[in-house]
Amino acid sequence: MNSFNPSSRPFTRRGFLGLTSSAAAIALGSRATDARILHVRTSASLSRAYAFLYEMMDRYFRGSTLRLIQSYVSTHALQLGDIGYTYDNALVAIALLQRGVAADLQRATVLGDSLLYAQAHDPANDGRVRDGYHVDPFLKPDGSINIAYSDGDGGSDCGNLAWTGLALAHLYAATKHTPYLNAALMLGTWIQNNAYDTRGAGGYTGGLMQNQSHIRYKSTEHNIDLFAFFTMLAGFTGDSSWTARAAHAWTFVDAMWNGSHSFFWVGTLDDGMTINKSFIPEDVQSWSYLAAENSAYAPSLDWAYANLYVNAKPFIGVSFSKSDLSGVWFEGTAHMAAAFFARNGSGDAQKAAAFLSSIALAQTRAPNHDGEGIVAASKDGLRTGDGDKYFAALHIGATSWYCLAAQSANPLRL
Repeated sequence: MNSFNPSSRPFTRRGFLGLTSSAAAIALGSRATDARILHVRTSASLSRAYAFLYEMMDRYFRGSTLRLIQSYVSTHALQLGDIGYTYDNALVAIALLQRGVAADLQRATVLGDSLLYAQAHDPANDGRVRDGYHVDPFLKPDGSINIAYSDGDGGSDCGNLAWTGLALAHLYAATKHTPYLNAALMLGTWIQNNAYDTRGAGGYTGGLMQNQSHIRYKSTEHNIDLFAFFTMLAGFTGDSSWTARAAHAWTFVDAMWNGSHSFFWVGTLDDGMTINKSFIPEDVQSWSYLAAENSAYAPSLDWAYANLYVNAKPFIGVSFSKSDLSGVWFEGTAHMAAAFFARNGSGDAQKAAAFLSSIALAQTRAPNHDGEGIVAASKDGLRTGDGDKYFAALHIGATSWYCLAAQSANPLRL
């Protein structure tokens, strides 16, 4: 996996029910009104999406048992079994906290406590977590964690670490339980010690691969994640070193900005300086705005909408990159909806509502649907441009992003 979003992979990484997209657009008014209307229209769809997350969490174990969640429901085309990716589990925790009913909070703390356990019992004992774990069981009979070594997910990718830290930060904000903050600080320190880079525009490298060798490329997405994570740590601690680290990450992000065409490049090659121009992904366009909410970079959303938009009837949305516009990537479509709500410019609420309506439609009409969860893509084999693919398989990550976007939430900011 190269420098795009290894944490959301199925490989080695809307809500206006009963309304057409055009009717949904007409229904929208001010941002406050938008949020209320959207909540009412998506309430049934949203409840079903949360029901899917609950069912996936209880697939193998229940109650207060420490566990992580299997990321995908296997299909004939995608057989990943019981692997739970750290990124996906972090998203579930944040989505549960966003709705925040008592049962959601209890489940989010089980996930948070499981991440604390993974960190405390990692074989390296140095503050990291891993990219993926087997979840049946997550804890072996001897109490050790079931790292997905055999599947190539035993590394520590900085994007996964950052999202784990973001989930712990959200948990600390919700509970004031100090171990969550302490664990987040340990993750941040590990990243600083192992991924800080001074080549070219600086920033942070990709982390460690499963063989414990250093990932030398630098990912725009990772550095966006780290900017958001370190900014939260600075806010919690008042420690200016985290502010400086956030700025170091954003300096790299800024260097990846293509001002002539208003998009962000994916990152660099292994030399840490040469821009990787092989493909341009959606996630860095939407996440950059969600993380910084800086109007200077707001046109990246317009670039993504103009260049990555897909009409794969009956679904609309965006694909991962221009490399394959034959299907909708539903997680990325939810990214864009959340970013449009955050930006709240002319027409943004209408675009967000149309995207959410399409995702809600996928609950009951996408291949391999179960009426509750969201599949990763509208078709099998949707290419990313980096040699990998997404599939029409139910995905806790895509479902969590839908839950967040349908509530106009921004997981990259508190």
